[in-house]
Amino acid sequence: MDVSYNKLFKLLIDKNMKKTDLRSATGISPNTLTKLSNHEYVSMEVLVKICRALECDFCDIMEIVPVKK
Repeated sequence: MDVSYNKLFKLLIDKNMKKTDLRSATGISPNTLTKLSNHEYVSMEVLVKICRALECDFCDIMEIVPVKK
């Protein structure tokens, strides 16, 4: 299984936020933001920070997608 953060980026658009705004609101590093943009795994701590800053739940910012074989 792979992870997709497309929901996060759609939510940012809905909230009229840029990725840099998300960084400022959460305190995550530029490297972590790059991982999110590349749909790579990030820590649970990062996901919690994002959910708290955006007042949402995990299912609002990410989804697990099946790996294509």
